[in-house]
Amino acid sequence: MLVLIGILIIIAGFLLRFNPLLVIMASALATGLAAGLDVTAIIAAFGKAFNDTRYVSIVWIVLPVIGLLEAYGLQQHARSLIGRIKGATLARLLASYLLLRQAMSAVGLTSVAGHPQTVRPLVAPMAEAAAEAQGVTLSDTQRDEIRAYAAATDNVGLFFGEDIFLAIGSILLMKGLLEGYGYVIEPLHFSVWAIPTAIAAFLIHGVRLRLLEKRMLRAPGQGTGA
Repeated sequence: MLVLIGILIIIAGFLLRFNPLLVIMASALATGLAAGLDVTAIIAAFGKAFNDTRYVSIVWIVLPVIGLLEAYGLQQHARSLIGRIKGATLARLLASYLLLRQAMSAVGLTSVAGHPQTVRPLVAPMAEAAAEAQGVTLSDTQRDEIRAYAAATDNVGLFFGEDIFLAIGSILLMKGLLEGYGYVIEPLHFSVWAIPTAIAAFLIHGVRLRLLEKRMLRAPGQGTGA
């Protein structure tokens, strides 16, 4: 029962509003000592756990890099680039990103793009610039709507693209669940039947993007657009 002292330390530490990291470390240290481990073994366990999950620290590297790029005009350069591309419309831009997101997710590259590293600094500003290039004077509400659609495009592309990849968790979960009921289905079959769903999702969301574009162009005081 003495090894449960770590739980008491966590409860007491959180009630007293101590630093959560220090509380957890103190709890782990106390639990290890109560279990008969020496300090060296406990520190080694800490080191092994950090080494096994060191990819978590990548987040703290990526986010400052993105912030630094934005501070030096990443969004402005993205807007300028779209303004120089002929035929780049709001719907075409987001549909192209949707296709790219689905294709990358279908081969397992689910972490290549995403909201913080792609949508916010690149896709959303480019979509706004594409709408402005069509003669739309964007209001704050319209900008927020375009940003929301940009984020939704990323979600749709990821959600309906990743199921095509054989080794994604959802397919393995379905395979294991069905095998428990006596149905043995190969992962390839799940992937193949995910393709029509992905195509349908692309077409449906593509229509929604086109309707968004038309809605922007038909707003009072806007240009005719492309």
